[in-house]
Amino acid sequence: MSAPDDAIDPASIGQAPRLPLTRYRLHLRAETPVRLPAYAGSAWRGVLGHALKRTVCVTREPTCPGCLLYRSCVYPYVFETPPPVDAAKLRKYPAAPHPFVVEPWPDCRDVAPGEAFGLDLVLLGRSRGQLPYFIEALRRAGETGVGSGAATGAGHYVLEAVAQQSAGDWVEIYRPGAGLEAMHEPTAAAPPAPTGGTLQIGLLTPLRLKVENGLVTADRLRFRDFFSHLLRRVSLLSYFHTDAPLETDFRGLVQAAELIDWQATELRWQDWTRYSSRQDALLQMGGLVGTLTLPTAGLEPFWPYLWLGQWTHVGKGAVMGLGRYRLSAA
Repeated sequence: MSAPDDAIDPASIGQAPRLPLTRYRLHLRAETPVRLPAYAGSAWRGVLGHALKRTVCVTREPTCPGCLLYRSCVYPYVFETPPPVDAAKLRKYPAAPHPFVVEPWPDCRDVAPGEAFGLDLVLLGRSRGQLPYFIEALRRAGETGVGSGAATGAGHYVLEAVAQQSAGDWVEIYRPGAGLEAMHEPTAAAPPAPTGGTLQIGLLTPLRLKVENGLVTADRLRFRDFFSHLLRRVSLLSYFHTDAPLETDFRGLVQAAELIDWQATELRWQDWTRYSSRQDALLQMGGLVGTLTLPTAGLEPFWPYLWLGQWTHVGKGAVMGLGRYRLSAA
């Protein structure tokens, strides 16, 4: 199956805000029938977490918080992400935002034996140094299976190669048996903010936002809501996963966002339900998809965040690929 076509390269992300990230593409080949749900992000996150824990856990403690290695092990850092004991933010919360995003290929639901398919993975901040663990975990996950098969249970696959997006191209950096090659760093600055016309935000996966404890519907979505959620996510990711916490006028930015309004919206609600094995329950994860159009005048203060958000995603379920959007000239 073909990989998704991408219009923008994360290598163009600048340093304001400063949140280094890298995007990888994992090329897989099915060994048995693989049946993935309508939105596979939750399934991929689940098998990745289980495989990573099996790969790195050496104490075999039943839970992570009581383990001696809790604050030094790769697994809890990636999947439980406890705030540091001296953290000034989220001290009362059990977890900080996780430093990765899974982006399933949209056309990979029914995969026949021998057919190629895959997924993309975004690693944020320090988690980029844990890439070998992600690769090994996803390789092992292929042995236990993902999704379901017609008669064989979970679908099995092999990992064939890993590529990194760099300067608009995908460069192969790993193939089993050949070792991991030197990785390319995203170094180019973000492009200048648009100065004329309009900007379109295409919501590719469900955007799920809450304002005042209520879900934001198509008729209630304001630019302020969209931007404030994005600003908070970028701020927390930079605080917990880099050595350069975001320093900016948060209140001033949100107040300025009040003055920006959509020029046009074409939105619909897309329902999606996922099963949580941890909670043993079906969870509603629906959200908004469609397009949002903005006038470019006055967008300069928000542009670095809007640009970066194409890879951090925004809103509930970002780590499993929800809240993904793409910017384009309208």
